[in-house]
Amino acid sequence: MSLSNGVNRCPLISKVPFWSALAMMISKMFLTTLPPPVGTNGMLEPWLESKGINDADQVLAYFAVAKLGEPPIDGKTDTNPEGLTAAYGKWASAVAARLEAGGLSCKVLDKEAFQKQMLEKLIWIASFMLVGARHPGATVGAVEKDFRSEVSSLIAELANAAAAEKGIVFEDSMEERLCAYSRAVAHFPTAVKEFKWRNGWFYSLSQKALAEGKPDPCPLHTEWLKELKVI
Repeated sequence: MSLSNGVNRCPLISKVPFWSALAMMISKMFLTTLPPPVGTNGMLEPWLESKGINDADQVLAYFAVAKLGEPPIDGKTDTNPEGLTAAYGKWASAVAARLEAGGLSCKVLDKEAFQKQMLEKLIWIASFMLVGARHPGATVGAVEKDFRSEVSSLIAELANAAAAEKGIVFEDSMEERLCAYSRAVAHFPTAVKEFKWRNGWFYSLSQKALAEGKPDPCPLHTEWLKELKVI
């Protein structure tokens, strides 16, 4: 989840003063110079680079609201009990303080650490949504429990592709962390949405490699996108 799109329209924010104040504060910090992209629960780096704001402050939000009127669910898991939400940039500490005042966790990270966690979440949403879409009606929890081998293969493939593209090394046990988060939000439905911002980034790596006469770095991902007629 990105806080650069849709914050003002969240029913919880419109009803609870704290969240209204948080939305206003984040809007002033992040949104005053440029309109947000169409979809933002995914990879923002290409869009930020296109606008010349590579070092823009960012928030990687792992909290969610299940339904109208309920408090947000914090992104705490059995592998990361301290919480997964993170912020980066000049105003990261201010954002973290506001979230913590509302009972939500938030880590302040440097750019490299933030990028790794951002890519992990991108891998999570791209892999769990795609595998779930192959099994109509499957929730995130069902993917983790019943289709673990499929999602494990896809996580490994996408992680290798992302690491090679960005020249980074992920921390060990990514699969365990992503599956733990899936257990925390097990009731969430699955669907391949916001393609440009999610799976589309990995497909662009495939397209680039093939255009250069190289093997597809994400063959399973490409195969399943075609199977679902996404591409």
